[in-house]
Amino acid sequence: MLDKKSIYEYEGINSTYHDADIVICGVPFDGTCSNRPGTRFGPDGIRAEIDGLETYSPYQDEDMIDYNYVDVGNIEIPIGSTSKTMGCIHENIKSILEDNKKIITLGGEHLISYPIVKAFAEKYSNLHVVHLDAHADLRSDYLEEKLSHATVMRRIYETLDKGYIFQYGIRSGTKEEFQFAGEYTKLQAFNLNGIEKVKSLVGNDPVYLSIDLDVLDPSIFPGTGTPEPGGIDFNELINGIISLKDVNIVGADIVELSPHYDISGVSNIVAAKILREVAIIMSRREEH
Repeated sequence: MLDKKSIYEYEGINSTYHDADIVICGVPFDGTCSNRPGTRFGPDGIRAEIDGLETYSPYQDEDMIDYNYVDVGNIEIPIGSTSKTMGCIHENIKSILEDNKKIITLGGEHLISYPIVKAFAEKYSNLHVVHLDAHADLRSDYLEEKLSHATVMRRIYETLDKGYIFQYGIRSGTKEEFQFAGEYTKLQAFNLNGIEKVKSLVGNDPVYLSIDLDVLDPSIFPGTGTPEPGGIDFNELINGIISLKDVNIVGADIVELSPHYDISGVSNIVAAKILREVAIIMSRREEH
């Protein structure tokens, strides 16, 4: 289990666990990456850069120092067993939710979203998911495996009770995945058009936000294991995130950063800035 008293402190993220409204934790797992591994180094890659960023967001005219965040470090996961890893993630997230905290999780590959959302869905029966990604991730199985970063949204769909899955930026997947999405999810291909309407569709229901960073074009974000040309730009992503400021976001994840595929370090910085904006919109909703 995470040691809730053992915390990472850096500028803008230096509350105690007790006082924090939002808990940040990392999941350094990339056991099912189908292309290039390395997302296990993502959480610490983000931390390395956010400490050097301004806490103030000119996009939102808000400052992280006005809110309470804590970073409790990385979940220690078992090596060599995907199913045990899923159970470990689920139990740790469930423990934090029992303390009535909001959570931002740093990945790690996208499969980590499955046990996280499962824990959230157990707490919130009417949970919805907003999914930003290049890939549909709706395969029933991948290479005969049910648990994969290529199947994560299918597993999440099977987990939700009454909630919707809203998918944006999708530009890769099998024909069957797109057919499934046409029937069972609300998919917007290639861009984030319509994301500002999520609030009107879900009202005050709880929402989980999952950001696969490869939703960005690889010219902006090359540090990922499955780069997909034709993505959105940084400003479109930030504007899309900010358009959710009035949505009741109870949890979020930022996944699929593989730092060593971008020797410039720019991808780490991009991911860190996204963390800042997500943290602020979740806090603003808490305040307002």
